[in-house]
Amino acid sequence: MSSAHRFDRGHTDDLMSFLAASPSPYHAVATTAERLQKAGFREVAETDAWDGQAGGKFVRRGGAIIAWYVPEGATPASPFRIVGAHTDSPNLRVKPLPDTGAHGWRQVAVELYGGTLLNTWLDRDLGLSGRLTLRDGSHRLVVVDRPLLRVPQLAIHLDRGVNQDGLKLDKQRHMTPIWGLGDVHEGDLIRFVAEEAGLAADEVAGWDLMTHSVEAPAYLGRDRELLAGPRMDNLLSVHAGVAALTTAATSASLPSIPVLAAFDHEENGSQSDTGAEGPLLGTVLERSVLARGGTYEDRARAFAGTVCLSSDTGHAVHPNYAERHDPGHHPMPNGGPILKVNVNQRYATDGHGRALFAAACERAGVPWQHFVSNNSMPCGTTIGPITAARHGITTVDIGVAILSMHSARELCGSDDPHLLASALTAFLEG
Repeated sequence: MSSAHRFDRGHTDDLMSFLAASPSPYHAVATTAERLQKAGFREVAETDAWDGQAGGKFVRRGGAIIAWYVPEGATPASPFRIVGAHTDSPNLRVKPLPDTGAHGWRQVAVELYGGTLLNTWLDRDLGLSGRLTLRDGSHRLVVVDRPLLRVPQLAIHLDRGVNQDGLKLDKQRHMTPIWGLGDVHEGDLIRFVAEEAGLAADEVAGWDLMTHSVEAPAYLGRDRELLAGPRMDNLLSVHAGVAALTTAATSASLPSIPVLAAFDHEENGSQSDTGAEGPLLGTVLERSVLARGGTYEDRARAFAGTVCLSSDTGHAVHPNYAERHDPGHHPMPNGGPILKVNVNQRYATDGHGRALFAAACERAGVPWQHFVSNNSMPCGTTIGPITAARHGITTVDIGVAILSMHSARELCGSDDPHLLASALTAFLEG
């Protein structure tokens, strides 16, 4: 490693472990909950009465988790400081009738989830993960973290023009993974997955299963200044948010109540009971106010003073496609987190939010960068505008600049995860 390049190896190594342990949103929630419990947070059930005691609490629902820390001396009108993120990533998800095949091949029927970059799932060894729902209504997490599935690409001999004309993939016909040879038998896949989870097939009443690349996260580059891995969009932000919240919980003085809100279904619009457009965050925050003896007036005052940093990955300038980026805004890996701006409110940042983010970075000693899209290429969006509009709270869109967004394997700077976590910590403590 060159002397000019330094990064927090411990934080980045820990992110790699987090990514590997979280192949599905349900696993990401379980991994997050385990870390919160080790930091002294306790889980509360939505169906139970909540108390107003100081300390850390969290609630989880499916692929979403919300955690908060009430400091000693907090009043019912104390504002919140929220780090928002999401647990889901684009991938291939198992259909209700998964057993299929043709011409002697056994295959698994899948549906495309989110804005999947299809070609990155070709010729890649895939595992299977998610949750099983049992007949008694309980859930069991399951992961097959070994080469099980593969979407084979057509050989160049049978598609001579592929390198000239471009790869053309039919989402229905060309993305069905193979997992063996022989006759197709209904129920085979679920019998196999149930056995992997230590269950009998007749115990399983439903499933939410998805593919994941079994290739481990890894450092890349001569000086290991880059990090390659799956699901950085957006588990990188979830991991940084957990680190920031558990650190803030040890602070001697907190003027606000720090919160981590990690939602599911951001990649397909956030419209679900575990998505940012659902009522989960507002319900949790309001119940926290009421549990501390608050009134509607206290709730209104608390929300009026609340700020959310919506942390999601953004685009680093691509060296082979620089013309696709705004010519005046070229975020670079290891340049610190990016402030994402779109005047049409695809991102929620305004001038006031910029000042809040800049102050947090300054307190943390963290560099930061601007991101804005090329006018000819409208940008995507995040949970930021949804959070701002639904709850009426100041929201700022930020994140880490990456390459290969929505690929099965993405790329970021190895400094940036720690820089983001440091900025988030300063924000939650400030």
